[in-house]
Amino acid sequence: MMPEHQNHVVTTIETLPPESVGASTPSLYQRMKKVLNRELVLTLALGQVLSLLICGIGLTSKYLADDYHANTPVFQSFLNYILLFLVYTTTLAVRQGEENLLAILKRRWWKYMILGLIDIEANYLVIKAYQYTTLTSVQLLDCFVIPVVLLLSWFFLLVRYKVLHFVGVGVCLLGMGCMVGADVLVGRQQGLGDHKLLGDLLVLGGATLYGISNVCEEFIVKNLSRVEFLGMMGLFGSFFSGIQLAIMEHKELLKVQWDWQIGLLYIGFSACMFGLYSFMPVVIKRTSATAVNLSLLTADLYSLFCGLFLFQYKFSGLYLLSFFIIVLGLVLYSSSSTYVAQDPRVYKQFRNTGNALTDTPTSGHLEPSVTYTSLGQEIEEEPRIRVA
Repeated sequence: MMPEHQNHVVTTIETLPPESVGASTPSLYQRMKKVLNRELVLTLALGQVLSLLICGIGLTSKYLADDYHANTPVFQSFLNYILLFLVYTTTLAVRQGEENLLAILKRRWWKYMILGLIDIEANYLVIKAYQYTTLTSVQLLDCFVIPVVLLLSWFFLLVRYKVLHFVGVGVCLLGMGCMVGADVLVGRQQGLGDHKLLGDLLVLGGATLYGISNVCEEFIVKNLSRVEFLGMMGLFGSFFSGIQLAIMEHKELLKVQWDWQIGLLYIGFSACMFGLYSFMPVVIKRTSATAVNLSLLTADLYSLFCGLFLFQYKFSGLYLLSFFIIVLGLVLYSSSSTYVAQDPRVYKQFRNTGNALTDTPTSGHLEPSVTYTSLGQEIEEEPRIRVA
């Protein structure tokens, strides 16, 4: 039996041969394989739910902009932040103890303020880019968020990847390139592209900010709580987006010809955006920010499939091919585990507490001691150590 103090390690099916679990328990390997296969399917399904929500956001935004000439991206984001405030910030306000809103603000208010600004401007920059560059450029350059998340996860979350993970990322990006190529072949290059360089820079800036926001979100939901993250986003997001709305978009808002159809579109957009913000931390906690962003590559394809019926887009078989390529990349990425390298500051923290941990190495290379799988979150047997 494994000692209670020993760190548990999650081993993937690829590295766990049947004989390693012991000849006396031949069914254990099969049970583990069945569980992990179920987790893989669930992981893929959860990612596609997020893609469908983004598809709904894109469709309602297109109707508002094209059919009703309501170019109000800041107001649309403001509605979402207000919903987050009403649901999650008020939840924090009524909590007691260390998880109370005031207690959180005393400890980390400036960090959440910066994160709220990053999240607001990421949405604004990408939406603004559509006015200057083409849809094809936005789709291609928006993938820049994936290498940003990989790098930030490596250096700040200490996530270590295997070769199979990079292969999966490459396959996903290949599928995205196939979709963009299909857009070019069928002539679906929306957008005038009058100031293409400016538009491309806006997309790259927005993708970088999205990557920062996603990695911070992963750290918060895995080490603190989902409600805390969403509550702080609701508080600072509604505050700063309200200021931005009053300064930059109040004239556009006055031009909107309000009727019940526009009202329903705004409600639909807010519901999809609120669902995306509420559900994404759940998926990130089960997987990772990288896996979520890879899953979201299929959102453009769902929008395209809807556009075939709603906007009479031209169809190409390359769209189906690109969808299956992206899904194949997701399967490759999710089928193998990542691990988190041990932060040396943790060892320093133990050494400063009077050698509370007797088996802590004091010299030599620090071996990774914490692992988790991209297929799901394991149950912790010991309290997690947080490093400020």
